[in-house]
Amino acid sequence: MIPSGTPIVTAAEMRAAEQAVFASGVSQDSLMERAGAAVAREAARFAMGRPILVLAGPGNNGGDAYVAARLLHAEGHDVNLVATGAPGSGAAERMQALWHGPTSSLYAARPRPVLVDGLFGTGMTRPLDRGLAAVFADLAKQAEFTLSIDLPSGLDTDTGADLGAPRGIDVTVALGALKPAHLLDAGLERCGRVLLADLDIPVDTRWRTVARPRIETPGAHSHKYSRGLVAVVEGAMPGAARLAARAAMAGGAGYVVLAGDRPWGDGPDALVRREVRSAEDLTEFLSWDRIDAVVLGPGLGRDRRAEAYLRTAFAAPCPLILDGDALTLLGTGATRWLETRAAPTWITPHSGEFDRMFGSEGSKIDRTLAAAAETRATIVHKGADTVIASPKGEVRVLAGASPWLSTAGTGDVLAGLLSAQLVRGGKGAVPVEAAAWLHARAAQLAGPALIADELIAHIPEAISECL
Repeated sequence: MIPSGTPIVTAAEMRAAEQAVFASGVSQDSLMERAGAAVAREAARFAMGRPILVLAGPGNNGGDAYVAARLLHAEGHDVNLVATGAPGSGAAERMQALWHGPTSSLYAARPRPVLVDGLFGTGMTRPLDRGLAAVFADLAKQAEFTLSIDLPSGLDTDTGADLGAPRGIDVTVALGALKPAHLLDAGLERCGRVLLADLDIPVDTRWRTVARPRIETPGAHSHKYSRGLVAVVEGAMPGAARLAARAAMAGGAGYVVLAGDRPWGDGPDALVRREVRSAEDLTEFLSWDRIDAVVLGPGLGRDRRAEAYLRTAFAAPCPLILDGDALTLLGTGATRWLETRAAPTWITPHSGEFDRMFGSEGSKIDRTLAAAAETRATIVHKGADTVIASPKGEVRVLAGASPWLSTAGTGDVLAGLLSAQLVRGGKGAVPVEAAAWLHARAAQLAGPALIADELIAHIPEAISECL
């Protein structure tokens, strides 16, 4: 499980934070001792007396490994250590000198039940040597339990790209702060369970993981309009819009209107219907000053009428959430469309939609941040590693959500849930963070093999945990 509401830092930011700690009077040796002690505690807890093999690389990650090996050995554990090269820093060299247990080379190493990976940690940007990667993968495969120090060796710190990291790492002990690789791309599968070791290193960042929101109970004098009116525009596939509308209702919006050409269609009786058959009708409807947010895109279609609806919604003065077909219609012209809009806008693309609009080069966080800055929209870049970025540079990452969300309609539910959080008065990343947390929690409550309709039924239960 990824720690909630936790800062995320790049490799450069982590180095800067460590340098600030050193400048305050803390020695590098002292910080390395803290890190190694944190690793040793977790390794001992999971080893349960089984023999341990520690892999120590030539950098500071290896220095942490030497400390962990020494402390585990001092506690009576059966520890062997593999050194893959001479330490490259003074602190790591001093930690190596304090290790007096058995040491071997990587290619002479024999598998042991517990493996501690201290080969390479934060700062890795190039692939592992093929021979080293093969031996490392074999040792990990034959171990009963594998723990990585800071990051599994073979992950790009800032992108999570696979540089040769093996599968099967059970636990990763993140040192000081989370790194993007704990949350993105291959890191989601390669890190196993992520535990955060607090090393008392202050970090300055606007990036963090999604945290559980705090939701206020409606006041004694609340009414349907004070709790927010959401308009959902129906299109070619009305079921998608109904899912968004129902999610907005379940998410706490006071009044939800489904605008479309099916004035007596399906849906809860509490869902208000408004007949809209043309862009002119939609223009008239969206001029209603009671509307607090508009959801456009779920099941909208991609024909001329859908394009006309999109243009109409862009011209409206109210906050706008764009999803699904609306994003496809924006296409490669998304930036030109969005940067001209005066009212606040949120877009919720999955990776395919995002790549068509903004390209696919760079880390997911960097690409989402750049797109948010260019478009002046808050972006929910969905996926197993959902990245939220605001035009002001805020980043929230939700990783490890239920894989059962990978089914039709769950994105429509998120769009509707976002609208309900938006009309509560949130700005930028705040309502999206709340919606993402509630969406993921509702999926946990729904259990395996969920469908979008069932997901909606669990939203009130998720909200109850935030009151």
